[in-house]
Order: sequence, then C-alpha cells, then structure tokens
Amino acid sequence: MGICVGITSGKGGVGKSSISIGLGSVLARKGYRVCLVDMDLGLKNLDIMMGLENRVFYDMIDVAQGKCSLNQALVKSKNEENLWLIPVSKSVTLNRLNEEIILNILDELKTKFDYILLDTAAGIESGFTYATHLADRFIVVTTLDQTSLQDADRIIGLLMKENAQKIQCIVNRMNPQYISKGISLKLMNALEWLSVECIGVVYEDEQIMKGYNHGHPSVSNEHSKASECFESIVRAFEGEEVILPKYHKSLLKRLFSS
Repeated sequence: MGICVGITSGKGGVGKSSISIGLGSVLARKGYRVCLVDMDLGLKNLDIMMGLENRVFYDMIDVAQGKCSLNQALVKSKNEENLWLIPVSKSVTLNRLNEEIILNILDELKTKFDYILLDTAAGIESGFTYATHLADRFIVVTTLDQTSLQDADRIIGLLMKENAQKIQCIVNRMNPQYISKGISLKLMNALEWLSVECIGVVYEDEQIMKGYNHGHPSVSNEHSKASECFESIVRAFEGEEVILPKYHKSLLKRLFSS
C-alpha cells in the first residue's frame, strides 16, 4: 500500500506547490510510482506549473461524483515516466467533497502508487483542517522569513494537536547571501524554533521560477540546482542521514554563478 503525504505551509507564497512537484519528480525518477493530488481547493495550479493544463479533462470532484473513473482523471507528467497528477476544480468547495468519498479515492490510489503527495491549502482555514484527516505524514514548507516561520510553527502545533504521526519540514527559497547580511534568519536558529526534523533546503534560484512559469519544472533537468537540492531531500525523506549544507564562499559561487 502506498503512503499519503500532506505537503502544507503556514502561509501562502512559500513555494509549497513547487516543493510538491520537486519531491514528486525525484521520487518518480528513482522508480517510485507517484501521484500528485492538488488539494489547494479553489486555487489549483499544479497542472499549470507542470505544463499539463491542456490535458486536464476531469478532476477530483468528477471522480467523487461518479462522472469519470479514477484512471480517467489521472494526468501523466510530460517529464517523468512514473509521475501523475489529479487536479481539483477551481470552483470546488468543501461541502461538495465528502470526506469518506475522498478517503476511498485515496485508498484506491494507494493500491496504484507508492506515494500520494497532497498539495494542501496553506494556513489554518478549513482546507488545511480537511487535509489533516487524509494524510499519513506531513511536510511543512517554510522560508527563513520570521512571519513564515511563525506561521509554520503554528501549523506544526495544530498537526501535533491532531496527533499527526510524522511531521518534517523543508526550508524553501534559502538565500545564503541574505543570511550573511542578516536579512533572513539563520537556518539553525529556524530549525531550533520549529523543533521538527528538517529533510532539506531548496536554494533561491530564478531558474526554478522561470521553469514553473513556462510549464517546464527545472527539477526535470538532473543537472540543475533544483534537482541537486531535491535529490538530497529525497534521500532524507527515505530515512537516510543527510548533512545540511554549510555556508561558505565556494558554495555561494557555485549556487549563484551562471
């Protein structure tokens, strides 16, 4: 049976969807069968970021209402052989999604895939609460901005209140130059604040944004900076001990040189 992973954040705009795609892409590249499920109710964007918007004919609510089969709703990635997507309609509302029906759909997905990654709604609104009942484990995405960390800490507390079995975090858009100038918090201070296992960091990189804006995720290029970050994250996600990077001039030169 597959594992359902909730990928969430305390606030919007921290790159939760890009983390979902990056993690899913590298897991798929390693041979796992992976399904991304867009659970950011009313704000679907995974299909656009993956360049699949023209291939979406059905969504999760169509499956829930019996308008199509689960297989008909699955959209295959253009870049990864083992990666699939199920979108959610922009017009979907929670009262149209019966939790028991969605759980049944996820149970069926677990028979087809090794990992089901739920790109959940950000914040503590009903969409987040809804998703807490669906996942087996959680990854909280944050940046090193104080407000992002505060909101992530709040989300972690709520997950603990819901007795979430496993909570990990990923620090996204990390800029070592900002850290050295005191613009953002230091990584170790942030991790002490959150007090959950950090499975990796993704560095700020304009190529990542460019790739998603054009529907060609940079993580699909195995030699890209994004791919290097997610390769490390996946090793930690699988339970391997991974040392988080230290900041030094050679690292800055390698990360930010063209």
